[in-house]
Amino acid sequence: MNTFGDPTIWLPFVFAALMGVSILIYVVLDGFDLGVGVLFPFADDEEKDRMIASIGPFWDANETWLVLAVGLLLVAFPAAHGDILTALYLPVAIMLIGLILRGVAFEFRAKAPAPHKDAWNNAFFAGSLMTSLSQGFMLGMYIMGLEWSWMNAGFGVLTAIFLTVGYSFIGATWVIHKTDEHLQRKAVDWAKGGIWGLVLGIGAISLATPFVSERIFDKWFSWPSFLYLSPLPIISGLLVVWLWWMLRRMPFYQDRRSWLPFAAATALWVMAFGGMAYSFYPYVVPEQLTIYEAASAPESLFIILIGTCIVLPTILGYTILAYTIFRGKATELRYD
Repeated sequence: MNTFGDPTIWLPFVFAALMGVSILIYVVLDGFDLGVGVLFPFADDEEKDRMIASIGPFWDANETWLVLAVGLLLVAFPAAHGDILTALYLPVAIMLIGLILRGVAFEFRAKAPAPHKDAWNNAFFAGSLMTSLSQGFMLGMYIMGLEWSWMNAGFGVLTAIFLTVGYSFIGATWVIHKTDEHLQRKAVDWAKGGIWGLVLGIGAISLATPFVSERIFDKWFSWPSFLYLSPLPIISGLLVVWLWWMLRRMPFYQDRRSWLPFAAATALWVMAFGGMAYSFYPYVVPEQLTIYEAASAPESLFIILIGTCIVLPTILGYTILAYTIFRGKATELRYD
């Protein structure tokens, strides 16, 4: 292993990068199908069926990325896994209940008698909302150092609301891409409202993060780091302006470029995630435990890396295959 350099340095970094990429892919992919569930109360029964059809082939594969990210945290950084899940036990439990509820509702709404379908639609919405809010709360608590206090919990509630609105926004852009006619126009209106929640959420997190510690403040505002980071807010601002410009003119002629809002929203999430990853590196538990301190033994990591090199391309390939096969507009929902 020494042929590759010092394994105590590059192996933890590789696993941190893999875990970060897995979380980012999960936030984008499962974020949009959670967002579709959050938007359920604003749609009628026929539109709900169409929205379900737009995420039906993908939602299982999307959640696989969360399993991969948590699995990498457990096997590569077991000390951090214990600290993070212990501090966030309650929101993690709520998230799991939400995931189970929406999974059950997803299947049962198709088989339930007509009088009971509304109840399962409401359960799907509730599961999506619980999952989104709990993930947003965990994000806020993580940013604040996993320390429970009234102020930190209040910030967690704020990020919970903003992340949920952000999910609804990217969910709306997905519906814009996968549907047409009246539902697509309605999704455009949803996106016009949701974009401001996303902007406020990114702004709140960006304002709070530098003040979590002097180390992060220095990483943001010292010279020349400030110069290197300046493209992030500039590009993010341009993406917001571009998104707003597109949404005000959609749907385009013959429904061309309906995928652009989703692509721009994804780029916005990548910008925000990149800034956060830069801020907290090399810590996996904010200001307490670095990836190098929390990492498993190099021998264990090397063996796990071999398995990851098999599992990760398989998951990625399956995801790409699913999105390729089921590309195009969502059609009428059928279960026969």
